[in-house]
Amino acid sequence: MKASLAGFWAVAIGLGALACSPAALPADPSPMSTSTSDPAPVAPPWAATGPSFAADLAFLEAHGDVILLEAPHGARVAVSPTYQGRVMTSAVSPDGSSLGYLNRKFIERGTTGTAFDNYGGEDRFWLGPEGGPYALYFAPGDAQDFDHWQTPASLQEGAWEAREVTAREVTFMRPMTLTNYAGTELTMEVRRRVRLLGAGEVGAMLKREVSLEDLSWVAFETENTITNTGKEAWTAETGLPSIWILAMYNPSPDTWVVVPFDTEAEGAIVKDDYFGKVPGERLVVDEGGWLFFAADGEHRSKIGLPPGRAGAFAGSYAPSSRQLTVVSYNAPQSVAEGYVNSMWGEQHDPYAGDVINAYNDGPVAPGQPALGGFYEIETSSPAAALAPGASLTHRHRTLHLVGDPAALAPISEAALGRSPAQLDRGAIE
Repeated sequence: MKASLAGFWAVAIGLGALACSPAALPADPSPMSTSTSDPAPVAPPWAATGPSFAADLAFLEAHGDVILLEAPHGARVAVSPTYQGRVMTSAVSPDGSSLGYLNRKFIERGTTGTAFDNYGGEDRFWLGPEGGPYALYFAPGDAQDFDHWQTPASLQEGAWEAREVTAREVTFMRPMTLTNYAGTELTMEVRRRVRLLGAGEVGAMLKREVSLEDLSWVAFETENTITNTGKEAWTAETGLPSIWILAMYNPSPDTWVVVPFDTEAEGAIVKDDYFGKVPGERLVVDEGGWLFFAADGEHRSKIGLPPGRAGAFAGSYAPSSRQLTVVSYNAPQSVAEGYVNSMWGEQHDPYAGDVINAYNDGPVAPGQPALGGFYEIETSSPAAALAPGASLTHRHRTLHLVGDPAALAPISEAALGRSPAQLDRGAIE
């Protein structure tokens, strides 16, 4: 395989998105039914790896409020009002593996207000940009380094009130005010809806009919809306925010993040120097149109794709557990859409950011511990230039599937352009 490494300067956020009112997926004709469109779970023996969903659910219930979304075909999603409306974890069946990363040690400690209250969770709401002249994670005038990095309290402290709770979905509302590095105050209301997806909606997500009959699976969407509730318009000159959704998963030695990219677009393919350049054995750029990024939780590194390169999907695959994850989002409608640049420190252009990011955890410095040991797939919205009362919505969808590679192949090929055999680390290297 011909491999090359390229850099593109942009964001420290994960990105993606459409603008103020993107179209929703069509309603599933028989939501979460047990018909052939929503087959019964397979629960193959190889699915039982890592912590169990039942154990993680019991742990979360012992430390806070949990809303459990359940599908008749077996899928489960655990949502936490205590931890800011996060999807903490999910499973393809009640007795299946827990698919989201939980930082049990931090949760047990019961502290908050740290630089990063890392509870874990496979879909959390944040805002960008992280760094740069309009940073939200550094106080005005502070050096933009790890010692001064601080997650805004609004994004990690306090429970979020749950509303409109049903068996398949829950909605949260949260007012917040943040001040960026330039001193601009951003006052907003956040509306976040978490819902299970049915088989028909999975097909709509993949833009083709697929069979789920021989697979165990869970699919969910978060619909995230911010509304400018202040008296002033948000402008590029004073700093625009963006919606940033981050998904934390359990790593393994053979897991690779896979991100298809547009080979015809101009400019560099990938930004790969957020925390130092990613070593060549950890990032493979297949010039046929794929990025492969090691997700083993052993080396702190991050990559990002600009809007001209990003497609509609990203994902990961672990051959040992036969687990495929597919992420979709509101993909850019044009290269002209501005995306905030989250790179720490000085920047050439604060709105030449990434759209999709992936992060692999590891020691933050020699002799120092990692942030917890996980990997992330992240997406973000465009920069939110909103007048008072205006809104922007970003949708982030997650599909986990477990099964035989032959049954996974039509879905991995539809979303990621490769079969499971072509996503194996040995085949990549």
